[in-house]
Amino acid sequence: MRDDVVDVEGIAVDGWPVPLRGVTESVVTTLGPNDRWNVAALGLHAPERPDEPVTARTYGRTRTWRNFTERGGGVVQFTTDPRTFVDAALTVREVDDPVLPTADSWVEVTVEEVEIESGGDTTIRTWALDPVESEVVAERVPTINRGFGAVVDATVAASRLDVSEFDTEALLDRLAYFADVVDRCGGSAEREAFERIDDATGWRDRGRDGDDATG
Repeated sequence: MRDDVVDVEGIAVDGWPVPLRGVTESVVTTLGPNDRWNVAALGLHAPERPDEPVTARTYGRTRTWRNFTERGGGVVQFTTDPRTFVDAALTVREVDDPVLPTADSWVEVTVEEVEIESGGDTTIRTWALDPVESEVVAERVPTINRGFGAVVDATVAASRLDVSEFDTEALLDRLAYFADVVDRCGGSAEREAFERIDDATGWRDRGRDGDDATG
């Protein structure tokens, strides 16, 4: 990668309020048929060059897929609130306003489906995201908290608990590890977020050897 294309901050893509690198975790709101905004987690894949589009994937027939298809866009948001990530990833949440109170920055996007593939029984669609309007709501000095990262990773593991392609026992082991990291390294927000994972999935009550451990 050329030095004039990317630095340690990531790719600065025109129209996006923040540079992106790797897969940047975000939350997206999309307008549903009931005229309320569905809240979901969305991984943003940074392009290799600034003149290429940011992309994201939807897995299966989700509300985000439906609303992308029917409405053609949504509002991508960046937040450091772990509770917002948990609610977006593991619960059905609908709100009246597209921009969440915990958003540090947001960008309205239009979307275009650019690829479709299959992963087991799941249809995976890749969308190109084109920014329309954006705003930085709050600027913060970034700090590193292992508990926050553990919460985000835990939402991924928790969302796969009932997916047949994934081993439930391995996922439960991962969730136990992440819970320990949050307990040791997280703050009150991270601990509250993990309690929401517990409530949404009941993973702590699942047996390792019985039927509950098979997904």
